[in-house]
Amino acid sequence: MMRRALGLMSGTSMDGVDAAMVVTDGEEISEFGPGSFTSFLPSEREVLRAGLGKWPGGDGLEEIEQLVRGKHAVAVAGFESIDLVGFHGQTLSHDPHGRGTFQIGRGDELARDCGVQVVWDFRTADVASGGEGAPLAPFFHFACAKWSGATAPVAYLNLGGVGNVTWVDPTAEAPELPGALLAFDTGPGNALIDDFVLSRTGREYDADGELARSGRVHHDRITRMLEHPYFGRVPPKSLDRQDFADFLEQVSDLSDADGAATLTAFTAACVAEAARHFPQPVGRWLVCGGGRKNLALLDMMAARTNVPVKPVESVGLDGDMLEAQAFAWLAVRVERGLPTSAPGTTGARLPVSGGRISRP
Repeated sequence: MMRRALGLMSGTSMDGVDAAMVVTDGEEISEFGPGSFTSFLPSEREVLRAGLGKWPGGDGLEEIEQLVRGKHAVAVAGFESIDLVGFHGQTLSHDPHGRGTFQIGRGDELARDCGVQVVWDFRTADVASGGEGAPLAPFFHFACAKWSGATAPVAYLNLGGVGNVTWVDPTAEAPELPGALLAFDTGPGNALIDDFVLSRTGREYDADGELARSGRVHHDRITRMLEHPYFGRVPPKSLDRQDFADFLEQVSDLSDADGAATLTAFTAACVAEAARHFPQPVGRWLVCGGGRKNLALLDMMAARTNVPVKPVESVGLDGDMLEAQAFAWLAVRVERGLPTSAPGTTGARLPVSGGRISRP
């Protein structure tokens, strides 16, 4: 039975809450509904930042809980005729091989506030099963590949602070089956480029990759950076945004333009390295996240992978709402008891159906 599900996503950028509706049975996508964005005020972002690194029981979490839940309730109020909500919450800490994972935001309270069934706490069960707890979007990427009519392997690349890729075989019967998916972090996405540009120019990012286009790539620096042991590890594997922060020293002596060009080329090289792990070559890369707007980066990736690299909009998807849509679709799978992750996506021992369901 098709369900009208609303997905909610507040990411590590802490800019606000994406909300998007999907009509689905948790397998097929019948329809993409409307989406919206509810922003955090600058003062609210400071409250969220103060909670980063904290775990349940830490000081000041009640204020953060109320802020997160309240902002998400505002987002839900903008939609009508919802059957259920997929509520990701706000990640404060993630240590899958240590203390676990912590997304603040109580779904039972949100269900009471909004008067609608809420599916939440998506990641804990995967971590308990030996997985990384991330990424969870790959199962949705599988559904998107089916929806778009793909008939050959395709790669979905999300370029946030870190890059992560999902290799999809759209001919597979289900996403949890062996060989259907492979997902892992490729390396730095926008983080190094953004941090470099901010430190040199005061701008938050290299708009359209214009600064990088004006510079010269120093290939010797890229060769050294690719010697990092992460690139030799077999996936599934994952990173933190700061894992490569010291690589900024590799370009500290370069001009603004050359530094931006070299770091942009390094991100592209990381993507090309990732393709070595694919079970079969892909015919195209589809890019979502903020990095899809960096045209210089897309061109460099296309040159290194030797296949077309396009924003997901090229197949009719919404690159701004894809993650929120993913949690709408995943919510229906949780309701049906279907898997939401598998060994090939998070490293869990077996396919896992995560998430808790709270009713108003």
